[in-house]
Amino acid sequence: MRHARDADLDRIEPLLERLRALGVLKERKRGCFYFKSKGFVHFHEDPKGMFADLRQVDSRDDRRMKVDTSAEQDALMAQAKSVLAALSRDRSAPPAAKR
Repeated sequence: MRHARDADLDRIEPLLERLRALGVLKERKRGCFYFKSKGFVHFHEDPKGMFADLRQVDSRDDRRMKVDTSAEQDALMAQAKSVLAALSRDRSAPPAAKR
């Protein structure tokens, strides 16, 4: 599995546009999105298709999701919005009181 190249990313440009439209992600390199200063989602291509590695809230491991079909892309967008909402809540919550 290799990182997606421009020709690979061309196939999922509508998905990239949807990620850009969220307004809170920075695309430092085409197809590599960051939330704050941490990687959020990037893409890979292999003979089985196109995949996204999506950051998770409570894990150091990314979640790998297939993104070839519109249904798979919708699933990625739903998961991305859920993770962003959780990360935003975590950042806006006041620090826990010390005992």
